[in-house]
Amino acid sequence: MPITNVQELLVHELAEIYDAEHRFLDGQVKMVHRATDHELQRAIENHITQTRQHIGNLEQFFRELGQEPRRETNEVARGLVSEAEQGIEEAQSDILRDCLIDAAVIKVEHFEIGGYRALITGVRLMMGQSVALDLLEANLGQEEEAARIAEQSAEGLLQKAMRAEVPEQEGMVDKINRLRGRLTGQ
Repeated sequence: MPITNVQELLVHELAEIYDAEHRFLDGQVKMVHRATDHELQRAIENHITQTRQHIGNLEQFFRELGQEPRRETNEVARGLVSEAEQGIEEAQSDILRDCLIDAAVIKVEHFEIGGYRALITGVRLMMGQSVALDLLEANLGQEEEAARIAEQSAEGLLQKAMRAEVPEQEGMVDKINRLRGRLTGQ
C-alpha cells in the first residue's frame, strides 16, 4: 500500500505494531508452555495479559483515527518469532531452552520499545496530548518493564545453565574412598 502522507505513515506504523503484538502474543503462548523456570513462566503469563491489553489499546487507537483495526505484515516480528521457535526446538536441555526463551523476550521487548517510541513521536507531533498518546505510552511503559524483568532474570538463568554443565565437585568422602581404593589395590 503506498504511503503518500504523514497520516498514512502513522496508520502504516500502527498496523505494523498491531501485527507484531499479535505475532508476539502467539509466540508467548507457545513459550510459556515450553518454559520450565517458574519465575520465567510467571513473567510470560503476566506479559500475555498485558499484550492482550496492548492489542485492545491499539484497536482503540485505530478507532480514534476513524480506521478499522488492520494488520500490516511486520517482517521483523515474523523473523523474531521464527528465530525463537527454532532456538526453542534446538535447545538440548530445559535450562538452555529457558535461556533462549528469556533472550527472545529481551529481543522482542526492545523491538517493541523502539516501535512504540517511534509511533509516540509521530502521535505527539500530529495529535498532541490525546487518548491515543496515553494508550501508546501505557503500552510502552509495560514493554519497558517486561524488558527490565527479562534482563534481570537472564544472568540467573545463564548461571543455572553453566552450573548444569560443570560436573559435581568430588566430595571429601569420595576422595578418601578413591585413595583407599588405590592403597588397597581395589
